[in-house]
Amino acid sequence: MAKLQKSIDKRNALIKATIELVNNNGFHATPMSKIAKMAKVSPATIYLYFDNKQDLVNKTYVEVKSEYTKYAFATYTKDMPIKEGFELIWKRIADFKLKECENAMFLAQCDNTPMIDEPSRQEGIKHLQPLLDLWARGKKEGIIKPMSDYLLYAYAINPLSFLMISQKRGAFTLDKSHIEEAYQSAWNSIKVCQ
Repeated sequence: MAKLQKSIDKRNALIKATIELVNNNGFHATPMSKIAKMAKVSPATIYLYFDNKQDLVNKTYVEVKSEYTKYAFATYTKDMPIKEGFELIWKRIADFKLKECENAMFLAQCDNTPMIDEPSRQEGIKHLQPLLDLWARGKKEGIIKPMSDYLLYAYAINPLSFLMISQKRGAFTLDKSHIEEAYQSAWNSIKVCQ
């Protein structure tokens, strides 16, 4: 049992080191040797858990995306009204991005790089299924604009990454009123005007 825990700890240290180094240096300036050094393992140890750097980054992305969506949908139920469901999910996403800033920054970088392979991206999208289902129901009921899910995500969710990065840089501080304003803007950007 202790050996299994040690193995899990090493793998987790590699994931954590990957996130930190990619956030600080970018994908291409993060060699496997630096990841191993930060994780306090030998470079050869990485290959016990991952095939190569691409595999390490892809698996890190899928794991972080899974944690992110698990948090986002933890209190959501699919029978909620559209607006209430969206507000709950959106605010939980905002909360995650502000509390789990390192993980959220890593996801933001992954969303803006060709480094993540298509199967991993598709796996990441699967984790968003409750939100996609909510939007589909909202479109059907005439509450959500009949737009591509990519456009809905770009207008409603992606601005949170910009705000989170601005806060991390010290350019802007998100308080409760800013979160509420940002939510209202997100909702207004995707709802059908009545």
